[in-house]
Amino acid sequence: MQITSSAALNHFRMPVREPFRALFLGALISALALMLAGTPARAEANPEQFVAVNIQKGFNILNDRSLPDARRRAEFRDFLISLTDIRRIGLFTLGPARRSASPQDVDAFVDAFRDFAVAIYESRLSAFSGQTLKVTGSSEVGPGDTVVHTQMVDPRASGQPPLNVDFRVSHRNGKFSVIDVSVAGIWLAIEERDQFASFLNDNGNNVGALARHLRDMTRQIRNGAAPQTADHGG
Repeated sequence: MQITSSAALNHFRMPVREPFRALFLGALISALALMLAGTPARAEANPEQFVAVNIQKGFNILNDRSLPDARRRAEFRDFLISLTDIRRIGLFTLGPARRSASPQDVDAFVDAFRDFAVAIYESRLSAFSGQTLKVTGSSEVGPGDTVVHTQMVDPRASGQPPLNVDFRVSHRNGKFSVIDVSVAGIWLAIEERDQFASFLNDNGNNVGALARHLRDMTRQIRNGAAPQTADHGG
């Protein structure tokens, strides 16, 4: 299996008329939440507050129409990176292949994964305009492990129900971390890991090849080019 930039963005292309008409927005919000891994708890006393406060910060930047587009993009990117434990997220999506890969290939993958993720967010920022996220409750899975239930509301989608987005939040060593997100029933970090595993299976478990492929897709996304599919030989 080859991962293409169109495949990476497939969550974002659901037609508005479909039941999951806001899935592409949910995927972006989910990606934002995954970037919050390892954020100190600070004043947020519980997982619900943690999700509400941090996600709203991102929305506030994206919805600030007083900022020029370039400034808004830069501030949003800085916001994401300031909250990022990108290595933790990247290693999770890489899966067992990280154990047999060289340290250099793992580092190259983490760097490529970071740039790829940021490129996706930046390419779809306009989709966030006017969105709000409402926390509706939470369910405790176990000690220090909570699923926070939210609804993403698009005021422009009149007559259509809000999109349900669930955040799985871990609380350890005084820090809250979002460790996975479910959008319309799909747990996204697990799905991303499965997609990478399929690529690695087709390319001899070559983590370096996966890193190079992510960099190719990042260039395509930033250049606005039609996605190209690499040969299975890596």
